[in-house]
Amino acid sequence: MVIFKRFFNSKLNMNNPYGTSKFGSETAKGGFRNEDEVIFKFNSWKTDLEAKEWLDVMGYKLKEIENVKAIKVNGYKTDVQVQVTIETSKAISVENLSIKLVSNKQGYNQIDKRWVDKYKELWEIPNNITMLLKLYTGELQSIKKDIRDKRRMFFDEMNKDEQKSILSFFESNKIKIVNDIIMGRGQFAARWMLVALILKKESKWVLKSINEAMNIFGNGQILITKNGNLKIGNITMQRKGGDAGRKTANMLQFKINPCLLFNV
Repeated sequence: MVIFKRFFNSKLNMNNPYGTSKFGSETAKGGFRNEDEVIFKFNSWKTDLEAKEWLDVMGYKLKEIENVKAIKVNGYKTDVQVQVTIETSKAISVENLSIKLVSNKQGYNQIDKRWVDKYKELWEIPNNITMLLKLYTGELQSIKKDIRDKRRMFFDEMNKDEQKSILSFFESNKIKIVNDIIMGRGQFAARWMLVALILKKESKWVLKSINEAMNIFGNGQILITKNGNLKIGNITMQRKGGDAGRKTANMLQFKINPCLLFNV
């Protein structure tokens, strides 16, 4: 028995916001409301119409499938792993899905959250940029008095050279950063993104390759917003905040609006 994964080119093409996957995408009404239901639907693929549509979007010929087994994955970008056995070759194809469930068309979804030092290690962030990020999150306290929030600094409160260095680092490392916060690395890197918009009267889903998702969310300028945060295309970087004032409020987080996948 052969086990293989279907890989996509992980390099972003920022000039093509629609991605290049030959497998296409699908938008349809859906009836699931959590990851466990997605797993159940895949495991019931012979009778579940949506599961059949998902497998079709992924490029499978239903008549060639012998078995489908879906399992939950924790602690990675992949939420659900789908193992598809092909009848003719007995090969098992592995598809890793990132699942996003939203109840508001304008809702934002946290896609990554870590301490600045973890990102420093991951992206080899220079010490001067690390210091600025820690001032932004509040891990380090600013000596400046004329700031909006005594707990931290916003990027627009830093001097022009500091702002320029922040923008330059994220522009130079954009592809790596977008890959890591949306797709991840290693055997549980996500290869597909399944978004379910769950409204009061109806729900619908969209399934796209992770390459298409990265192009959609990563496409656009890197800039400091009017609120003093950072935008990386359609990805927002913020101080985590909240947590009843605990230290974890000083972590760095990245957020997206998953519903953007419905608009392309």
